[in-house]
Amino acid sequence: MSEACIACYVRVSTADQSLDRQLTSTSEYAQNELGADLSEITTYRDKSTGTNTKRDGYRRLMEAVEADEVVAVVCHEISRMARSQQDLLSTVERVTAHDTSIHFVRDGLSFGDEKDSPMSRLQMQMLGAFAEWEARVKQMNTKEGIAARRAANDDYAHGPAPLGFEKDDGILVEGDDYLNVVAVLEAVESGELSKRKAAARLNTSRRSINRALEREGLYKV
Repeated sequence: MSEACIACYVRVSTADQSLDRQLTSTSEYAQNELGADLSEITTYRDKSTGTNTKRDGYRRLMEAVEADEVVAVVCHEISRMARSQQDLLSTVERVTAHDTSIHFVRDGLSFGDEKDSPMSRLQMQMLGAFAEWEARVKQMNTKEGIAARRAANDDYAHGPAPLGFEKDDGILVEGDDYLNVVAVLEAVESGELSKRKAAARLNTSRRSINRALEREGLYKV
């Protein structure tokens, strides 16, 4: 890269989730708020959990920042950049140390652009702490969900197993595509994916999607 660019960073948790909303959000911000042309925007992508620090897109982004090839970093929201408060603060410090600004569109926060304030940094710490808490809650929900399914196994003793599950000697267990089903259902609940598209991705019916959404306790991750 011969000239400094504006870098957009986008991330989803699984390969089946769409990056479209984040791509639109970050690109529009770079153009409308930072005055960038499309030719001046470079996008770095990851499809992995926020707790996974070995993200190729993130790594390449930081290499470009530290090589002084980036004038600004744009991310849709803080939770897309990191799920740990320490990781978030470290990222912001690494970026701004190279006279590069970093912008979180949905959170309305910017740093390194001479507009940030002590209150903004306090807000960032609070949001980062909340994101970290949310990740831990999801991990706890996984354990609770497994316990709940075991306790409620009699409810599924007859008939086919629910979406994303299979039966092992009559016992309900998570199938190979369970995590993919959870990710798709979360995308539906957040409005990022329609029920029709969700059904197509999971090769099932909209009726099955509706049933899965009603059985919220089965899909805690």
